[in-house]
Amino acid sequence: MLKATGALLSARDASLVINGRSILDKVNLDVRAGEIVTVIGPNGAGKSTLVRVMLGLQPLTSGEIVRHDRLRIGYVPQRFPLTANVPLDVRRLLTLTLKAGDAEIDEALQETGIPHLKRASVVSLSGGELQRALLARALLRKPELLVLDEAVQAVDFMGETKLYELIGSIRKRHGCGILMVSHDLHMVMAESDHVVCLNGHVCCEGGPATVQKDPEFIKLFGPAAARVIAAYTHHHDHDHDSADHCAHHHDHKH
Repeated sequence: MLKATGALLSARDASLVINGRSILDKVNLDVRAGEIVTVIGPNGAGKSTLVRVMLGLQPLTSGEIVRHDRLRIGYVPQRFPLTANVPLDVRRLLTLTLKAGDAEIDEALQETGIPHLKRASVVSLSGGELQRALLARALLRKPELLVLDEAVQAVDFMGETKLYELIGSIRKRHGCGILMVSHDLHMVMAESDHVVCLNGHVCCEGGPATVQKDPEFIKLFGPAAARVIAAYTHHHDHDHDSADHCAHHHDHKH
């Protein structure tokens, strides 16, 4: 078993310059087992790029990415390329890059709430159904770390709520660490243990209650965002440990 005290995946002063432009500037981030870490920020803030460098898909200019030995990662990408005229059902989607038996496939589809869609054509799925199928595909890897890049952007609000609840229940059931990128502030704040506000560099970070009061957060998202989050987070407080539980672990000086 992985120790909850050691980070599964860390960025250490991760910096990336492309064509003379700074995309990431000395970003520090840790994801531990059993913890939901969410990266938020405006468009162009480098959120998806940070995911790519942490997954080893994009080399850094300086700094480093540290991974737990033989870390198993399940990845739900921002966009999944679908070709309308290629027949692909959900079962086949789940096994494109991984061998899995029917029992494992059924279990993953059951967990993500779409067992009835096993033989459905992938192009016929709604946005929420496709995200659940991609989540099931990631779960087949038995991940110690689940990485979700804007996984709910194609989903309507009610579907979003359910999808975040599902992500929370996956964390509880499997004890895996979860790294999420999202622009959806109130949902993120309700479900996250640790929030990292990114705009090329880390503007602020900590538990949801800490971040929403931070002047840098308010500068990026406006005072209305903080009020919406405060109301939403308060409603969910019974589900969480104290909001600063993770801020204590993660405080970096910026």
